Amino acid sequence: MLLTILGNSAGGPYHGRPFTAQVLQVEQHLFLIDCGEGTQMQLFHCGVRFDRCNQIFISHLHGDHVFGLMGIITNWCLKKRTAPLQIFSPPGVRELVESTCRVCQVRIPYPIEFVEVNTERSTRVFENNQVEVWTVPLAHRVPTTGWLFREKIKLRNMRADKIGEYSLHYSLIPGIKAGNDLHLPDGRVIPNAELTTPPPASRSYAYCSDTAPSDSVAEVVRQVDLLYHEATFTSEHTEEAAISWHSTAEQAASIAARAHAGRLLIGHFSGRYKNTEQLLAEAKCIFENTDIAEAGMCVEV
Repeated sequence: MLLTILGNSAGGPYHGRPFTAQVLQVEQHLFLIDCGEGTQMQLFHCGVRFDRCNQIFISHLHGDHVFGLMGIITNWCLKKRTAPLQIFSPPGVRELVESTCRVCQVRIPYPIEFVEVNTERSTRVFENNQVEVWTVPLAHRVPTTGWLFREKIKLRNMRADKIGEYSLHYSLIPGIKAGNDLHLPDGRVIPNAELTTPPPASRSYAYCSDTAPSDSVAEVVRQVDLLYHEATFTSEHTEEAAISWHSTAEQAASIAARAHAGRLLIGHFSGRYKNTEQLLAEAKCIFENTDIAEAGMCVEV
């Protein structure tokens, strides 16, 4: 998994920080997560070949997370895209796209499937051969969901020396990599552990923005390898965070600690903070393995 941060700002492009958007690459698949204004520019700036993206995941319909969507959709029209596109989101994105297309007289030449998700419970909404995607119910002023990406368990690695030792036909190898023992014609059974080595560990990434601190979030993303959690405010603005259904850096770090996450990235910063030093310091006091989700950075999960 490779995560590219396209933006980390809340409300506006303050202090040169772009609006929230991310791209997660799992093998050859690209997933766009949220799509604030200017996402197209960030995709080009970061060198992301986003034409290969077939799934977009929108957390909620506040403008700083969705106002870049029409730009990408119409850009693909100009490029004569034909590949189907899936957009996962709370209810409302279909109406947003169709109304804008009607007013702007845009004809989309490729099929779009709008998948409306339930924001009140964690549900698997997408899977392919490599990954599953689950919703993460978030606590915000409008229906909002996070997204949990979990790699599927990989096949075991075949030991090359055993292929020759037992003169294995190629047709037997897929079953052995899947965990089967080898049954020889003379009746011997060769345990799978002798024929293979364990596969790489499956990795996981959770995206949680925007939300007030929630114990249920910590439970759903438990033991996630990498957690992105909004940290709109510092602790001196805890009351404002509560009123606006957002989190402080301390609260984001507490969620990461309770979830036993491997690493925490914080973002979605209020424009009142010219730099992010205090936000990072507050989070690190509770969860040391915390970093700022800087626009343009790439993170290996």
